[in-house]
Amino acid sequence: MAYVISDECVSCGACESECPVGAISQGADHYEINADECLDCGSCEATCPSGAISQA
Repeated sequence: MAYVISDECVSCGACESECPVGAISQGADHYEINADECLDCGSCEATCPSGAISQA
């Protein structure tokens, strides 16, 4: 199950640089995770300072 980024995201970019497959990019309001590319590794969730990332 892919990870998702909630509206709690402060757009700091920490998760984007941590993703090993580049599945995270800046969206209109906050960062977003491409579910088709996500490996479910959890590195982004561990890096998020605002706790905005969780499994869908």
